[in-house]
Amino acid sequence: MRKTVAALFLLSILFLSGCSLLEGANNTLNYVNESMEYANEASRFADEVPQLAEQAVNNPQVLNDFKSRLLQMQEDIEEFNALDPPGIGENLHQQVVGYNEQALEGIQLYLDNIENGTLDPDLIENTEVFRTFAEIQSLLNQIEQLGN
Repeated sequence: MRKTVAALFLLSILFLSGCSLLEGANNTLNYVNESMEYANEASRFADEVPQLAEQAVNNPQVLNDFKSRLLQMQEDIEEFNALDPPGIGENLHQQVVGYNEQALEGIQLYLDNIENGTLDPDLIENTEVFRTFAEIQSLLNQIEQLGN
């Protein structure tokens, strides 16, 4: 009887630890998938927005599109920052969050200038916010490797 109870106890521990491992793998996969979606959006933003910004200086319709794009990217960044990374991705996630904070500052600068009616070509030439996305992309590529 003791052997049966001990065996059942051991099997239940193995089962529970197996579920925990499976849950951890599933969480990592979900995090990697969310990161890749964000990477794709950040890449599109970095590719499209500089030209959109230049056009926005002289075209009110493009200015509205530019503002919408900035607001959407701001939301995407905040959603990514709120993700709960797996333990093995914590360091990379924090690095991306650091770059995201820089990008948010640049986006806010553009939004403030749009609101004040002072968006000008000199501001557009300061593309630090767009270079930040290249750094983000590099880190997100490393996160993608977590899923492999």
